[in-house]
Amino acid sequence: MNTAMIKELRTRTGVGFGDCKKALVEADWDMDRAVEIVRAQSGAKAEKKADRAASEGLLGLALDGDSGAMVEINVETDFAARSGQFADFVERAVSHVLDRGADGVTAALEGERQALVQEIGENVNVRRAACLEASGGIVAGYLHQDRRKGALVCLDGGDSVLARDVAMHVTAMRPLVVNPEEVPPEAVEKERAIFVEQAADEVAKKQEQSKKPMPAEVLERIADGIVTGRVRKFLAESSLVEQPFVKDASTKVGELLAAAGATCTGFERFEVGEGIE
Repeated sequence: MNTAMIKELRTRTGVGFGDCKKALVEADWDMDRAVEIVRAQSGAKAEKKADRAASEGLLGLALDGDSGAMVEINVETDFAARSGQFADFVERAVSHVLDRGADGVTAALEGERQALVQEIGENVNVRRAACLEASGGIVAGYLHQDRRKGALVCLDGGDSVLARDVAMHVTAMRPLVVNPEEVPPEAVEKERAIFVEQAADEVAKKQEQSKKPMPAEVLERIADGIVTGRVRKFLAESSLVEQPFVKDASTKVGELLAAAGATCTGFERFEVGEGIE
């Protein structure tokens, strides 16, 4: 047994000692053939594991001047997510996105992904990636210490400290959009339908508890008022600029930005496993 060749193959491919030995034996100790065998086996193993749920993982975040990138890479277990090999792959993935953009990142990293599946024995999924660029503005990011949730923020005006504070706020408070008018109409209508049902139930209870029946038009006005108020609250809670700032609830984020002569032109927020069934 040529231990030096096994170690070399392991260094070149990142797979385990036993798999490297088997590949070299199969290749009759030809290093180039052994590398091809390992890569082929990596692809086969990755395909077998592709249907296994991967909802754990890590986020990667990288900044460079007026650009920022973020990725979510999933794996099956928290134990694997804490491994050095997995963390290294996440860093390479986010560096790729920062340098080349989010489009095509999954295909570009497929070979490395398959090798990592071979190495750690679990399904790995490059789930999503985002890249923000500021033309004359500021891009900042915040990544929670557990690397499971984070955000990128782009500001026009202000400074890097403010931008990072806003990114921290986005991470913690989960706004859907920057401004209320940007909430998708379908989301508003979905919430409105829920509020209409709630209002109908509440008005019916008021009628039951009333000593004398209220006219239908009065009941309708009460229900409309309940719905309008709750839609307004939903829009405020969903919008970055209308949310109370996470570090000072007496100030809205929009007021904080305005005081610095800044506007938020966009953000991205990721949380590991969010939306995975």
